[in-house]
Amino acid sequence: MIRIEFHFNTHERLLHTCRLLRKARSQNMRVAVVGAPVTLRQLDAELWRFQDVAFLAHCTSDSSPEVQSASPICLGPDPLAWGMKDVLVNLGDDVPSGFEGFQRLIEIVSSDDHGKAQARLRWKHYKSLGFDLVQHDLSKSTEP
Repeated sequence: MIRIEFHFNTHERLLHTCRLLRKARSQNMRVAVVGAPVTLRQLDAELWRFQDVAFLAHCTSDSSPEVQSASPICLGPDPLAWGMKDVLVNLGDDVPSGFEGFQRLIEIVSSDDHGKAQARLRWKHYKSLGFDLVQHDLSKSTEP
């Protein structure tokens, strides 16, 4: 059964996402990231400048099919477009389509009121489907 995690209380949502993607890549996982187009553009830019000594290879839905098939991290509106099954990261407001096909779904909750309200709705939806959910309160994190 899919593992669903909610990461909340982060003040730097995109930076946390970059760290999470780096960790997933260190474990040779392929990751699909979904969210609003503006958020994905911001994440794309953040991934380019995230680390001075290493690059997190990634693509967007605008990349060529060759680049998409070779990329371990893909950013776009359709999580099923790349045939990935490892990890799905949701930066959006809605329940991502096809989330059930992944081994792990990570919901990165925005710290504003709208983001929290939408996350509560997604939480209730997953619970109503019978999923066990895991919470990660990032305000207690010691990660820089």
